[in-house]
Amino acid sequence: MFAFRISSLLFILLATLPAIRYEAAKGSLWQELAPGISYREFYLEEPNHVYVARMSRRQAGVAIESGIGQGRLSGGAETVREQAARYDQAINYWGKEWGGRNQVVVAINGSYFDTQTGIPWSGQLHSGWYARRFEDRQRSSGFVWTLDQQAFVGECVINRPGKQLLHLLKAKESLPFDDINSISTEDDLVIYTPQYDAATPALTSGKTALEFLVELNQPLTITPTPAMVKGLVQAVMEGEGATPIPFDHIVISARGKRITDLKGKIAVGDEIGISQELSHFKSDCRTPNPASWSNAYASVAGSYIFLADGVIQAEDDLGAVLRNPRTAIALNSEAVFFIVVDGRDRFRSLGMSMVELAIFAKTRLGADWGIALDGGGSSTMVVNGQIKNNPNAELIETAQPAAPGQPLPTSGPTKIERAVANSLMMVVIQPKESSNAFKSGDIVVIRDSGEVNIRLGPGTNYAVQATLSPGAQGVIVEHPMNGVLAKGYYWWKIDFAGLTGWVNQDSLELQP
Repeated sequence: MFAFRISSLLFILLATLPAIRYEAAKGSLWQELAPGISYREFYLEEPNHVYVARMSRRQAGVAIESGIGQGRLSGGAETVREQAARYDQAINYWGKEWGGRNQVVVAINGSYFDTQTGIPWSGQLHSGWYARRFEDRQRSSGFVWTLDQQAFVGECVINRPGKQLLHLLKAKESLPFDDINSISTEDDLVIYTPQYDAATPALTSGKTALEFLVELNQPLTITPTPAMVKGLVQAVMEGEGATPIPFDHIVISARGKRITDLKGKIAVGDEIGISQELSHFKSDCRTPNPASWSNAYASVAGSYIFLADGVIQAEDDLGAVLRNPRTAIALNSEAVFFIVVDGRDRFRSLGMSMVELAIFAKTRLGADWGIALDGGGSSTMVVNGQIKNNPNAELIETAQPAAPGQPLPTSGPTKIERAVANSLMMVVIQPKESSNAFKSGDIVVIRDSGEVNIRLGPGTNYAVQATLSPGAQGVIVEHPMNGVLAKGYYWWKIDFAGLTGWVNQDSLELQP
């Protein structure tokens, strides 16, 4: 251990010298995947095989989005490749308007998660939605991409209880709410967003919930008071929960003692507001951090901040000092880098410690900041739908070492993907496209070509509410997203005798 500490100290002393801007980082060894997004592999002498995607922070029309396993934070898990496919051609909120589509170019695995439940350990933002709260007073929170194309590494954050408010605008009253997308306890007031699941949790043993379905015209972003995200109440339900959550709605769920806080105070048609604040501090959790989360668009929780403002951060934790497969994000003023390192293969790629990862990011990529994500067998990079690295490379070991600095042999570890809770993606934003085949008020019927799914949102990535039989008749409901293109279809919001949801245009025809 003493020898390791001396070695680590030498690494740090070397790495704190002015960064060498590795010339190949700007040269022809980078392969352009899309305007503003490029890819390169590094073969290092240790040996280590490193996979890097780079996205320009100055290129219009590119962004970073987060993915959610199975589309649900209640306990879904999917491979990175499946998550990339789930969100490819799905609508987003980039440009502060729903309707643009993601062309997923690169995806990597995200935060640590409970392998038994599939629930992330800490927070997440998805397409502007604050979908899971970040843990209070952790030294590092996560990488953050904002709606104005800025990026930063989040340090210590606090969800101050008095700053998370539900505003009853008609009653001129503001109440604190307890959490977002959690499994509510007996006396909680919880807000559920579409990222939680298809519906709110169902109650058992005779317990009751008072729930309010609220339609929004934007995601539930981090919006500090006195500003707020506003919405209109569409329905009031008192029962056993399990309220469906459409893509542009939230459900306010009161249970136990919190029911009395809201009962009789909210009715259908009322306007409500939601304010949320995420206070940001330096890693000491005392010094204010000027980087604001209020405009955050996408984020997943990180672990070690291994590079902070150009300075390598030493860690004594065993998980940081051992060489392992790694997934990380690094950035400078020009670019964001996704980094994946293979590991646990003594002939091809040993893996990296956090210090080694920091040295690589600083000297080879010119990064100023870097934060690690979940590593080990979870470490995965997908480019245009194909896995690039060797997930779980420790399972099969080759007998043929690679020559220093040379590409690895083509035969080697089997690529065994791990299902993970979430991911981060570099995406090209494709512009909104819409059909004018129908209009609000039109009566339509399901074509005689088989049963059709009615979904909670415009896209096959949204959950199925029910299945409709041929000949079922409905009315086009007025909605600004009617006719939008997503996941290869145009979509319409339709009311089928009280069951309202989204159906693809190919399955519809005007009533004769």
